[in-house]
Amino acid sequence: MGNEGEHLSLRLWLRLLSCTNAIESRARTRLREEFATTLPRFDLMAQLERSPEGLKMSELSRRMMVTGGNVTRLTDQLEAEGLVARGGSADRRVYQVSLTARGRLVFAAMARCHEEWIVAMFAALSHEERTQLYALLAKLKSAQGVAAEAGA
Repeated sequence: MGNEGEHLSLRLWLRLLSCTNAIESRARTRLREEFATTLPRFDLMAQLERSPEGLKMSELSRRMMVTGGNVTRLTDQLEAEGLVARGGSADRRVYQVSLTARGRLVFAAMARCHEEWIVAMFAALSHEERTQLYALLAKLKSAQGVAAEAGA
């Protein structure tokens, strides 16, 4: 088998995966319990909040890395609740989707709580440790050829 460095790399990957899954699971649970919503719905609204002019369905699908059918289903649900609105062409694939005024208010409340939850989940790390971890993960991401995202 491989040397100790290779074993450590595998253990590190498993630890990253475990931490990611635990944090995501807690966020999903809190969104469900406190806002009766799902992480995909939150993610779609977050994308729209970052683009006040709205986004095409295809762009939402690309940004969220899900199929167009998934984006259409989520958009249909959020539109029925008055949280998003479609505008533009009669062709559903080229609609521009944006948050409604109500959607912006609902998302702002969710985003504030979401940020508090994430901050609490990282509270075991000092500011310096979080900064160091962020830099190390950026280096690892870059080494994988992953395009840098604004703020990610």
